[in-house]
Amino acid sequence: MAILVTGGAGYIGSHTVAELLDRGEEVVVLDNLQTGHKDSLLGGKLYEGDLRDKELLAKLFAENDIDAVIHFAANSLVGESMQQPVKYYDNNVYGTLCLLEAMEQAGVKKIVFSSTAATYGEPEKVPIEEGDRTRPTNVYGETKLTMETMMSWFDRVLGMKYVALRYFNAAGAHASGKIGEDHRPETHLIPVILQAALKQRPHIAVYGDDYPTADGTCVRDYIHVSDLADAHLRAVDYLRKGGESDVYNLGNGEGFSVKEVIAKVKEVTGVDFPVEVHPRRAGDPAVLIASAEKARAVLGWNPSRSKLDSIIQSAWNWHQNHPEGYSGK
Repeated sequence: MAILVTGGAGYIGSHTVAELLDRGEEVVVLDNLQTGHKDSLLGGKLYEGDLRDKELLAKLFAENDIDAVIHFAANSLVGESMQQPVKYYDNNVYGTLCLLEAMEQAGVKKIVFSSTAATYGEPEKVPIEEGDRTRPTNVYGETKLTMETMMSWFDRVLGMKYVALRYFNAAGAHASGKIGEDHRPETHLIPVILQAALKQRPHIAVYGDDYPTADGTCVRDYIHVSDLADAHLRAVDYLRKGGESDVYNLGNGEGFSVKEVIAKVKEVTGVDFPVEVHPRRAGDPAVLIASAEKARAVLGWNPSRSKLDSIIQSAWNWHQNHPEGYSGK
């Protein structure tokens, strides 16, 4: 039996594929390589193509004995989603519908879904719990919430079991140093700051310093990418054992502001660089910190790489050795 990983050549997807292979699982990857990289795959069987290609999906399920799906494939840039909503609804929502339809036709009843803390929007309280209000402040978060809703109906009507994992800021790189974060363009805070440390950027832009936080900059909960990968494997095991559909937050329960992360990167790398303040971006909540008590209790998930220093150090190791990402290997 194999596990299908959609978006498996992406950042979190490739780390999850690595964990699955380490565990001896048979892995099938579907990725259109729009943002993913072939070189990030340490193994598995790759189908290069789009989630919305129904013929390809039918072929993939026909050729492989798929037991469960881990679904990462989606566009995920908050700013872009506020400029191109059609792209996000088409790829994220319609793409997921195509996947669920193919799963139903193939008789595959288990899916673990990469969701986001952006489904909550501006939180009513911190840390955020799974039962809190969901009111996204951007199109990206809204599409992910719509995808969750679709899965809940596929469960109620068709008995398709799902686990939605809501997390926000994945960071860090694999302990082996073989795979890491390589987006073009890069928008995630830690790798962007590391690019400044490598002198690949003239400065770091801080988008807004007038938020209602201690230092005026946004606060986020950072999780090591390998801890996230581990949670996806645990969610698959949970469904394999007959677990019911559910939603889980993934986080360390501790938030760091943009200014704090910049200071920590300077400390870890020993490099100084200019910082500029720019206007706020549309759709950015001030604080997002997740309570992961439910994931700890039910899935047995216990992040082991939660210190910001070690997260940044692992990312710095990757970026120093791969300054041009996978293209410069």
